[in-house]
Amino acid sequence: MPMIDADGCPINVQIDGRDDAPVLMLSNSLGTNLHMWDAQVPEFTKHFRLVRYDRRGHGKSGVPNGPYSMERFGRDVLAIIDALKIDKINWCGLSMGGMVGMWLGANAGNRLNKMVLSNTNCHYADKSPWGDRIKTIREKGLQSFVGTNMERWFTKGFRERSTPEIARFTEMFVATNPDGYIGCVEAIRDMDHRDLLPKTKVPTLIIAGKDDPATTVVQAEYLRDHIPGAKMVVVNASHISNVEQPQEYTKAVLDFLLH
Repeated sequence: MPMIDADGCPINVQIDGRDDAPVLMLSNSLGTNLHMWDAQVPEFTKHFRLVRYDRRGHGKSGVPNGPYSMERFGRDVLAIIDALKIDKINWCGLSMGGMVGMWLGANAGNRLNKMVLSNTNCHYADKSPWGDRIKTIREKGLQSFVGTNMERWFTKGFRERSTPEIARFTEMFVATNPDGYIGCVEAIRDMDHRDLLPKTKVPTLIIAGKDDPATTVVQAEYLRDHIPGAKMVVVNASHISNVEQPQEYTKAVLDFLLH
């Protein structure tokens, strides 16, 4: 598991699969680490060299002082693939990972083959919920936000029948460095990718969760309608759809990337 320097920030990277396979890079959501994708690894590595990483501020990666930005996160990705001597990747990013993907699609499309943007959004007109979240976490810590967060990430039915997964994601969430988390929230709050979408020339699949309150189907449809040629799939899940519906999600990604 290499540690790669991105302009002075160490980024934790994990690589699985054959060295000679095409590359698929996975980018996780706010408040998780690269193990968010564990359920996809067995199927994805049948076809791809899989590159996962912890975004700056998360997991085992560094937590430099902010402010962070989507451009900064995108340049971290380019630093990773440059260090690994990878010319082109396929991209699959969920939530914040999709936001980073939008920046890459418009600004580094020559480094991408295909792109999956999952459970994500390009802009938040109302900044106040993000400010409220920052205030809560600064005053009370991430633990105070766990219940609300799990209700947004997973449907009620999944939470009731999947206690081990809820426990795993709770642990993952509260282990996130609060300063790193806040730096990422600030980047999401300040993001406006609306002008980037029409500039994207990379074949793109949008995945939405039917019951996702965090990044809605309507927001996904906006992405589909503004990225040239984009396709869209809706899965029966809330926000962390690759965990709630691992088989349905994995099939949607592979059907798009392999055909």
